[in-house]
Amino acid sequence: MNKRYFTIGMAGHIDHGKTTLTKALTNVDTDRLKEEKERNISIELGFAPLYEDDEIQISVVDVPGHERFIRQMIAGVAGIDLVVLVVAADEGVMPQTREHLEILKFLGVKTGIIAITKIDRVDEELIEIVKEEIFDELKSTVFENAPYVLVDSVSHKGVEELKSQIIVTLKEQEMRDIRGAFRLPIDQVFTVKGQGTVVRGTVYEGAVSEGQVLTILPKGLSVRVRQIQVHHQLVQNVFAGQRAALNLSGVTKEELERGDVLVSSEHFIVTKTIDVAMQVVSDLDYIVKQRMPIKCHIGTAEVMGRIVFFDRNSIETENDEVLCQLRLDEEIVTKRGDRFILRRPTPKETIGGGWVIEPRGEKYKFGYRTIEQMEQKKIGTAKERITAALVEGKCLALSELITMTSLSEESILTELTGEEFVLISKKEYTLQSIIETLLEEFIDKISYYHSQYPMKTGVNKAELFHPLQKEFPKALLEYVLDSGVKRNQLLKKGQFVSLSTFIPHVPKNWQKRTENVLVKMQQDKYQVYYVIDYFKNEGIPDYLINDIKHFLEEEGKIVSLDEQYYWHGDIFKVAVQRLKTETKSEFDIGEAKQILGLSRKLMIPFLEKLDQLRLTKRADNKRVWI
Repeated sequence: MNKRYFTIGMAGHIDHGKTTLTKALTNVDTDRLKEEKERNISIELGFAPLYEDDEIQISVVDVPGHERFIRQMIAGVAGIDLVVLVVAADEGVMPQTREHLEILKFLGVKTGIIAITKIDRVDEELIEIVKEEIFDELKSTVFENAPYVLVDSVSHKGVEELKSQIIVTLKEQEMRDIRGAFRLPIDQVFTVKGQGTVVRGTVYEGAVSEGQVLTILPKGLSVRVRQIQVHHQLVQNVFAGQRAALNLSGVTKEELERGDVLVSSEHFIVTKTIDVAMQVVSDLDYIVKQRMPIKCHIGTAEVMGRIVFFDRNSIETENDEVLCQLRLDEEIVTKRGDRFILRRPTPKETIGGGWVIEPRGEKYKFGYRTIEQMEQKKIGTAKERITAALVEGKCLALSELITMTSLSEESILTELTGEEFVLISKKEYTLQSIIETLLEEFIDKISYYHSQYPMKTGVNKAELFHPLQKEFPKALLEYVLDSGVKRNQLLKKGQFVSLSTFIPHVPKNWQKRTENVLVKMQQDKYQVYYVIDYFKNEGIPDYLINDIKHFLEEEGKIVSLDEQYYWHGDIFKVAVQRLKTETKSEFDIGEAKQILGLSRKLMIPFLEKLDQLRLTKRADNKRVWI
């Protein structure tokens, strides 16, 4: 896939013009709610398409700036690839701007552009003063060397320049990895009349296709993707970096909430205890105490919990990373490397943030030995690094593992002897757990196909592989399929794949009527009428007739003479055997008519069928047995 997808964020203090600038850039008003219009502030996340060409697609999220709506701001920024920091020329850097900067640092956002707005409200001399103030404030932040653009959203001065700067910056940036398992933290849940439940969010990683079966974590609900929309346009697939709305079957709106995560793999961990590396904000208003209540923002989830230290009882100021643990009141979905923000519930303030070292934390003793163990976890063992790389890449060559883990070839080969690693070709490795998950995915898809098409031999292999090939290499899919066959769980018949226990059959509610058709055709022997009338006389609906007829023919229970006339399979066999017994090596139509007593209307199609089946071949006016 050559096209790349990005989501950018507008961040900054309230009333500095983020929403107006978003509208100027996209021609979309992201203030949708009535109360947003009335109060002239953004409460919920607003999204809009910014730019698209053959190489790149860019979406914008306008995050709320007011302190009371910091939760939505964190949910929006958590999934973005570039931040446009909006600072009004008539006010400069404000407290909310500084808090947003701290949050961006903790979330690991590394790319930014500064938009100095409302420039038509001040003179050029003041703009220069404001610029100097802004650059002083942004020292030692991700925006220290960021490009800046002077804009006025009302007159559109500088808007196109800003848009061009965003496009150029992102075209030089790597997009998120679409090879990983699909993950979309949900930030909005709603219903659409006639469609059902819809969830919206930014795809953190991986890709998903229409029709794919996914899981809602931490609830463990299984759902199927009915439709996918990107900016109100129906699409077949959605990729990492895109904003998407997914119409889901198998779940109601009431069962879901912001913070739930839509995933395609069981490798994501559901947990309440996480080991973390944390940094605190530069100017804490209050001491952070041992086991104090905290509000953890991770992905789009917002969960209460407590912070546990192992080498101290409080923090007043700290510039270095602190290794500690978060014990949460509710389950979250996370993995190593995920970013989080910590807020004090009351009095409200951002305490700090960082990244997840170990999603499955345990209870440890207070003391430096625990800190030493956490330091080792932070670095990561060789096995953990290899496992993390394979979870991300699914199937990797040794050279790729060396690049992704920064381990030596010898170290990697030593670890790869473990039973959890599988060599699927001469040079590519995967995880046994990935094979098991994929095999379960195959069985689920094939089982669903059998339930929908019980008369068909099985699902076409290409159809089985297609929705998975964006996430998994074809070589891995082939290996898993072969494994399923070797285990006698799956069966391959030509290009079709079925469950080994599956036997094609007419749907149960039509089996008796189909049997009646066969009985009547057998009773009529050679003197049959139009085949479609047999089915209609039994009340079998038109939409099923061709499928059942094709199935019976595939099973050899009926044989077509032409498009209109069919014989019961046993009657056809008897006719062939009788004709062969009572003729010599060759015969003509007259002899055949005399033996079988058929009219010419049926005799000609019958003899042509023998030719078609290569039982006979025509020689002038005679047939010769082959």
